[in-house]
Amino acid sequence: MNAGLVIAVDAMSGDHGAKVAVPAALDVLSATPDLEIVLVGRDEVLRPLLGSRLPARCSIVEASEVVGMDERPKDALRRKKNSSMRVAINLVERGEASACVSAGNTGALLATARFVLGMIPGIDRPAIVSVVPAVHGHTVMLDLGANPDCKADHLVQFAVMGSVIATDLHGLERPRIGLLNVGEEDIKGTEEIREAHRRLAAAPINYTGFVEGDKIFSGDVDVVVTDGFTGNVALKSMEGLARFIGGVMREEFTRSPLRKLSAIGARPVLNAVKVRLDPGAYNGASMVGLAGVVIKSHGGANRAAFANAVRVAITEARKGVPGQIEELMARVVAASEPPGA
Repeated sequence: MNAGLVIAVDAMSGDHGAKVAVPAALDVLSATPDLEIVLVGRDEVLRPLLGSRLPARCSIVEASEVVGMDERPKDALRRKKNSSMRVAINLVERGEASACVSAGNTGALLATARFVLGMIPGIDRPAIVSVVPAVHGHTVMLDLGANPDCKADHLVQFAVMGSVIATDLHGLERPRIGLLNVGEEDIKGTEEIREAHRRLAAAPINYTGFVEGDKIFSGDVDVVVTDGFTGNVALKSMEGLARFIGGVMREEFTRSPLRKLSAIGARPVLNAVKVRLDPGAYNGASMVGLAGVVIKSHGGANRAAFANAVRVAITEARKGVPGQIEELMARVVAASEPPGA
């Protein structure tokens, strides 16, 4: 294994395990000449999916255990030390991989990654960040479920991490940061949210102020910051609404022969809408704040969606996202200190 870009893939976890993770990883491998893939899992499961010989720039690292999707994080951390998830993260910690990707149990992945990799200096908690569709393409949003209860410190840190992700992964020079609240007026929201708002206004990032839920999609901001409870509820509501709209459209377009005929004419538009709202196109949530790159794929991701998660890992590794976050966080802390401190 050379010193190039190496991605460790937890090939056993998730709803579909190796039958999705392996071909998805190979798809990305074939399209990325400087990439090496390490498939982590049981050799007897992985080898039959690879043909008669290992593809170039691909290797297998044995892991005898798998963390179940319903397994408690503390049990996975204590009892599954040779799980594919743990071994993949260990490769990142030892510097043998630039990043790891897993479709496994979110709580177990977060707990294991935090234990093995530790945190970036200045960051107290990791956050889950991903993108959601919006009129200007997409909006970066965090936290999406890692931290149900957040203090002002955490929200400030999330804003810093969201700014880095929007810049490094999505090419935005000065991403506009909004703090999710029940109103845009300064007097609204909890004490912690108002305190975070005050501190973010003085931070060296492009903070635009409070935003309400409709601004997630409006294009008014590029990053929306919130606590993990609210973020996860919002995300699941979006996913449910997208499925509901899709179901209603199918029902209405099949209600009569005339409507079925009109659906044929509308097919290009319907297909375009489907592509824009397809959650698989946005698969690959970053667990930011960790001292290493860890990407969470949706547990039920198909081949194309899992490949997207691997691509996110590649981009974060190339950009050195943890180092970028540490640098910006140090600037935020310096800006908050009184003169002469």
